[in-house]
Parts: sequence; structure tokens; C-alpha cells
Amino acid sequence: MTFHDHFSGHATTYREARPLYPPALFDWLAREAPARTLAWDAGCGNGQASVALAARFARVFATDPSANQIANAAARPNIEYRVEPAEQCSLPSASADLVTVAQALHWFDPARFFAQAGRVLKPGGLFAAWAYADCRVTPAVDALKDRVYIDLTGPYWPPERDYVDAGYRTIPMPFGDGAPFEEVAAPAFEMRVDWDVAQFLAYLRSWSATQRYIKANGSDPVATVEADVRGAWGDPAERRAVHWDFHVRCGRMRE
Repeated sequence: MTFHDHFSGHATTYREARPLYPPALFDWLAREAPARTLAWDAGCGNGQASVALAARFARVFATDPSANQIANAAARPNIEYRVEPAEQCSLPSASADLVTVAQALHWFDPARFFAQAGRVLKPGGLFAAWAYADCRVTPAVDALKDRVYIDLTGPYWPPERDYVDAGYRTIPMPFGDGAPFEEVAAPAFEMRVDWDVAQFLAYLRSWSATQRYIKANGSDPVATVEADVRGAWGDPAERRAVHWDFHVRCGRMRE
């Protein structure tokens, strides 16, 4: 399988501009896991989810095929970072209580990854993957954001983005009768941050499609709307609520 690296070239920007996941999600995962000994965070990127897991699990094994992302990841004493693909995990069999994939499952080879997740999880262990798609601020800001998201960078999104927009409902998962995992219904979680306009613009620039647009055209698509976004925002220091569509898919390893 070829590793499609969409983020190493702007790993620092990605780390600094991305929203945090809901703390309630990690509290729920810690309650649902059979124990809190070991969590594997696959496709960990800059370690955002890894750090949250480390506050709730004794040990976190965090992997990503991008050495640059791992180099930019936040260190914690109980996190072990490894540069390796999710489809080739070096953890022992039946060793993890929880396997998580934060905003990365759409980059994996599903069959090969789920074979690894099933091997690594303990009986009764929990798998969880989540993704966030489009965001909302105000109607005026949203219309300008859509100019970048749809009109300008639309052709530069990879096809895997469709899985995110579908809330991971179209990715084949080994759930159901006779499958290795029994699907677990997750509660609804609110993904929201309060940002000023500079943080919001940095987020738009962190998109992989934005970076590909810049590489292909030599210009920044966000710059075409920046003045209007600032005008629609008002006071540049004012922090506004940014909400995302947030989706979680979970399964429990059959015993």
C-alpha cells in the first residue's frame, strides 16, 4: 500500500491550527474500555488524541507513518510514539484495551487495518474512530468559508474526503452478525471551539486541499476571502464559537 502523505509538508501549521476533540469523548471511551492499561492511537498525527488518552490510560502507543508528524507530536511520559503504518502495528496480540483513530481512518486500507485492530485488541476491547467535517460560525462567515471549501479548493480535496463528509458511514467496517466487532452506539458529542479570526483563518490554511491549491497555483486561496472574513467577523480579538459536524463509529471486539 502506498502512503499518501497529505500533512507532513505543513505539520507545524496543522498542529497549531487544528481544533481539540471533545473531552467528553475521551471520558466516555475510558469508561467503555474494559481496562485503562493500554490504548493504541493509530494515525496519531501530531498526537492531539494521544495526549487526551494519556490523561486517562496508563500507557498510550501512538503511531503514524509520517516521521514529520511524529517529530511535531506533543510528548508525554506515558506516550510511546512510533513511525509505522496502521496496517503494520508492532504491538503484541491481545494487548490493547482501546484502539482509536482520530480523523485518519479514511487514509487507511480498511481490511488490513481492521485485521490489525482485531489482532491487537483484547477480547472485549473497544475500537473507536471519529471525524469532523464542515464547520459553522455565522451565516456571513460560513458563506465566505464555503468559497474556499467548495469553489476554490473543492477540486483539490482527495477522494477520501467523501468518507469524512459521509460521517464514516460508507467505510467498510467489520461490524454486525458474524463479524469480529459488535457495533457500539456512541452518544452525541459537541465539537466546538472559541476562536478569534486569526485562528479561524489559520484553520482554513491548514486544510490539505488549501496546501495543494497553493502548490498547484502559487497563491493562497484563503487570501482571496481574508479581508471579507475579517469584515464579517468584526472585532478581530472577539472569540466566536466554531461548531463542527462530529461523527463517531465504535465497535467492541467479541469475546
